[in-house]
Amino acid sequence: MRHRIAGRTLGRNASHRAAMFRNMAASLIKTVRQPEEGTPGRPEVAGRIITTVEKAKELRPYVEKLVTLARKALVTDAKASALSSNAARNTPEWKAWRDSAQWRDWAQARAPGVAYRRRAFALLRDTEAVDILFDELAKRFETRPGGYTRILRIATRRLGDAGHQALIEFVGVNDRVKRVKKKRQAPSVATAPTVTPSEG
Repeated sequence: MRHRIAGRTLGRNASHRAAMFRNMAASLIKTVRQPEEGTPGRPEVAGRIITTVEKAKELRPYVEKLVTLARKALVTDAKASALSSNAARNTPEWKAWRDSAQWRDWAQARAPGVAYRRRAFALLRDTEAVDILFDELAKRFETRPGGYTRILRIATRRLGDAGHQALIEFVGVNDRVKRVKKKRQAPSVATAPTVTPSEG
């Protein structure tokens, strides 16, 4: 019995499963930044990968926690940027700022953002994916409190083992726009005046 053991094993041991989710999350994040056309391995649609339904359901919380880390870092970086110096490095102005109390406040404000990046790198082990996550995805989902991905089932099964396929993608780009249908007005029917029978 698997009491209080959450998640699917997917026929793999723990280290294999962790490596698989790390690679899938990095692949999903890296598809956001589209290379120029003609590049080999270029994804057809940005921010989307195709996998099995079970793997997509297990990957979703993994990716959403990473995006939440990036959103938290965006807040701390905004606080730190207010305390930073615009002077070029190693100039007298920069050295004066470096020796001031403002630099200590800047370092304290920036520390949580650096820690969030390190935590994300520990989960992804891919510097390009971490850069895309913190530079692009965090800004895209800055005002969204959760639900950064969606899973859509694909009707055709996978060739070979007939596995149920699904695509997992980031929301906001390929969203369907709901069209509001205008209600048709009923044709106006000319009503005949009602005739009341005369009392006799």
